[in-house]
Amino acid sequence: MLVIVGLAIVTIGVLGGYLMHGGTIGVLLQWSEFLIIGGAAVGSVIAGTPPRMLKQLAGQISAVFKGDSHTKDEYLNLLKTLFELFNIAKREGMMALEPHVESPQTSSILSKNPFLLKHEGELQYLCDTMKLLLGGAVPPHDLETLLEADIETLHTEHARGPSIVQKIGDALPGLGIVAAVLGIVITMQAIDGPAEEIGRHVAAALVGTFLGVLLCYGFMSPIATHLELLGQSELRYLECIKSGIVAFAKGNPPSIVVEFARRVIYSEERPTFAELEQAISGIKSNK
Repeated sequence: MLVIVGLAIVTIGVLGGYLMHGGTIGVLLQWSEFLIIGGAAVGSVIAGTPPRMLKQLAGQISAVFKGDSHTKDEYLNLLKTLFELFNIAKREGMMALEPHVESPQTSSILSKNPFLLKHEGELQYLCDTMKLLLGGAVPPHDLETLLEADIETLHTEHARGPSIVQKIGDALPGLGIVAAVLGIVITMQAIDGPAEEIGRHVAAALVGTFLGVLLCYGFMSPIATHLELLGQSELRYLECIKSGIVAFAKGNPPSIVVEFARRVIYSEERPTFAELEQAISGIKSNK
């Protein structure tokens, strides 16, 4: 929602200032300029991006407008989930976790965390790693290396989306110039016509440059930045899972495991020690 609000403020600020200077909206509605810039931008993206990446990019941009983020409450829910899983493993043995990681949708623990269930990649990261622990064949130091490699791969994969959007934004001023040059060509063809007609052609040409620059710096660059920050947030969520699993694999009790996981969360989303203690105390009291 805030993304939409921000883009609306950009639009209102630019157009409001333009109107205050005595401009008229009708002059800016040069549909041919929109077609030139928009068509060239869309075509260049299709030409330069493999189909599977286009699908991934569409999903990432959709997440930007959904406002789906990893909040403090979601991190606290994750820590509670980890605590419950490792508490069962400590009391009943690792094999007691098998039904939870094999069928997370029906798990009495994981089903209480709808945010985690909704994010398939993060759920898979947790469950697949827990399956490795069930096998017991991976030493803790190798497990940590494996999880770090997985996160690095996901980071590289996610970074492609912001990079594509930023490249589109960087190209828009140039495409605006293309539209402006074509407008000047039309203006030169009408150079012997009335001054009013020439003025309309020049105005249309300048709208192309205006659109290219505005779309670049007012729309595409902020969206690319937001995509990048969302990616960092997702990776930090995975880091939280990784820290908890590795701490458990090294033999730490569940209460210490979740503290290891809590410490890697960014400060603005990190639950306090007291909040975590209260949350897991409630779980202990229900046992």
